[in-house]
Amino acid sequence: MSENYYERLVDEGALVAYLGDHLGEVDEYDIARHQEGHSNETLFVTWGDRELVIRRPPPGETADTAHDVIREYRVTNAVADTDVPVPTPVLACEDHDVIGSDFYVMEQLEGDVLREAEPERFADPDHRERVGEELVDTLATIHDLDYEALGLGEFGRPGGYTQRQVDRWGKQLSWAFEVTEDEREVPDLHEVGDWLRDNVPDEHPHTLVHGDYKLDNVMFGPGTPPELIGVFDWEMATLGDPRADLGWMLSYWRDAKDPDPELPELVTRFMEREGYPTRRELVDRWEARTGYEFEHERFYRALAVYKLAGLGEMFFRRYLEGNSDDPMYPLMEDRVPALAARAKRIIEGDEPL
Repeated sequence: MSENYYERLVDEGALVAYLGDHLGEVDEYDIARHQEGHSNETLFVTWGDRELVIRRPPPGETADTAHDVIREYRVTNAVADTDVPVPTPVLACEDHDVIGSDFYVMEQLEGDVLREAEPERFADPDHRERVGEELVDTLATIHDLDYEALGLGEFGRPGGYTQRQVDRWGKQLSWAFEVTEDEREVPDLHEVGDWLRDNVPDEHPHTLVHGDYKLDNVMFGPGTPPELIGVFDWEMATLGDPRADLGWMLSYWRDAKDPDPELPELVTRFMEREGYPTRRELVDRWEARTGYEFEHERFYRALAVYKLAGLGEMFFRRYLEGNSDDPMYPLMEDRVPALAARAKRIIEGDEPL
């Protein structure tokens, strides 16, 4: 990370003064950027004897509410006392004089995020099976929450959520295309968007939805058997259609029969090994736990890949405009067309569940 980019993320003096005012002065502190994220920026802060995490949007123009960290803080705070495991929220700040954007602070958890490899202690068929079960069971728990009782009754408009998802991601793509289409076009994405608009389900259940639920947005504790101890990245959470959450999680989950991933930078492959549940088994367990059926599965899985392509195209725009130093962003020139082709395969039945 260039020093200039870090300075765009953090006015260290202003942040230290803010934390001192709100958490108390300390003799020693440290601030470091977490390199793994590709959307909102994450900073690790050691504040005396406390280990904290700060979440803020990337610098530069962003599309609509794609990086709403105050929303993320609100929902995390609301579910903190439920059976959904989340890091303890600490502070939220909307004063842009501190670091130039909204941000919030939470306690840091200790464990493993299964991103590039499985921990050696999980390399056993029973533990692998439990990883998948913990993942889908926690999603079902989110979908079972009484959002009214949690004070989230006004957190979103669940009716029409799925239609708005299609419309919103079409607009996100349009925002990205303003810049990226000067480099290359992706006609398959326009075809997929048209199909989605023509096939939006008329009805869906109304639940709290995470919006970005997948294996590398949760943390497992340091012991065995695997225990899911934290759900992260709630910036897209709202009230809506739980099947969209399930479709999104499945878009990242690999079966042994699958072709090579279109986005190897974001999709790991270790869950192809013996013991991990298949996508079909995850769906069956989610259905049993929630009482909902995964109807219109081709729609929801294609929508997930369409959204993933939309994210990639927004990444590509930010790269072209010089608003990120993430080495993955320029790769989207080729990755997004590959994702669009995958969405078409799902629609046409060539990539079954």
